[in-house]
Amino acid sequence: MLVAAEKKTPQYWYDVADRIAAQIGKTAGAHDRDGSFVGENYALLREAGLIGAAVPIALGGDGVDYRTLCGVVRRLAKACGSTALAFSMHCHLVAAAVWRWEKQQAPTDGLLRRVAAENLVLVSSGGSDWLASAGTATLVDGGFRIDARKIFSSGSPAGDLLMTSAVYDDPEAGATVLHFGVSLKAAGVTILDTWDAMGMRGTGSNDVELNGVFLADAAVSGRRPQGKWHPLFHIISMIAFPLIYSAYVGVAEAARDAALDAAKRRPANASLIGLAGEMQNVFWTAETALDAMIAAAEMAQPGPATTSSVMTGRTVVGRAAIRTVELAMEAAGGGAFYKSSPIERAFRDVQGARFHPLQEPAQKELSGRLALGLDIDG
Repeated sequence: MLVAAEKKTPQYWYDVADRIAAQIGKTAGAHDRDGSFVGENYALLREAGLIGAAVPIALGGDGVDYRTLCGVVRRLAKACGSTALAFSMHCHLVAAAVWRWEKQQAPTDGLLRRVAAENLVLVSSGGSDWLASAGTATLVDGGFRIDARKIFSSGSPAGDLLMTSAVYDDPEAGATVLHFGVSLKAAGVTILDTWDAMGMRGTGSNDVELNGVFLADAAVSGRRPQGKWHPLFHIISMIAFPLIYSAYVGVAEAARDAALDAAKRRPANASLIGLAGEMQNVFWTAETALDAMIAAAEMAQPGPATTSSVMTGRTVVGRAAIRTVELAMEAAGGGAFYKSSPIERAFRDVQGARFHPLQEPAQKELSGRLALGLDIDG
């Protein structure tokens, strides 16, 4: 008689994350200095079973719950923000596919089975595409020719499938965004060595060029009007951003901890005590807002109200994480200004929180329109 394997506890996965963190923390500074991709860290994630961990047990994975997955990302980020952020991009694609399979009976099980069985790494272009998408889909026999350049494709050097989109000028429906996955090893797909950024330098967030890539009709996973909010994007907003911003909270947490360690070695005075207290306040804000985002992903239904709530959390968490690291630099003193300081690296890494959609002006417009009862599509 076959006996089902016992499901691993959240603590098991936290212990796994902490063990990996201890290893990747040793090379985080070198990857930052060189701007080199954290490839060996992806090997550790694969060996530990984290690539397919969130896939349901019924589909060959470990069924790691969403909150635990966010906790794993946060723990990794305390050691290496680049590894955690790139991994969160894979995680949110898997988690969204799981949500759709479990809640909507969507046919995402084939993809999820492959992720679990083959340790496939998924790469997202969604942050740069968002509602408008980018690139062209030209109708050809049996499908489409795809020509596009996708920026910010985090984890691309270790990736297997690019989950992306392109715009088809449908003669009847008008500009239509086609969603699809394409192998990063397919003919016409080139990963360009373009990632040389201020922070998160090890994420391998390169441009990916699609030049005459053939997309079969059957490989189109979804279609939507260009530039309009669509139910799919309410799911993505709800699921993706708590995972992504778990990485930034982890970066801020590491900076806070390092600053407190440094401050404790100095004579206490009113100024230092006040800095430490303010740092605790803003970090509490980041943690609390992130927890609310995670709770929404766990319990809410996707839609404009949930998207507005999660995106508000994205703004609040981002601001608070950035401010936490700013205060950490002040509390730690001049040593935090040296390139050898993990706080200096955290200061640059955490700036990435500014640039994911919806950026603050767009978030305020969405939330303001919803609050006033206006059409969120303008």
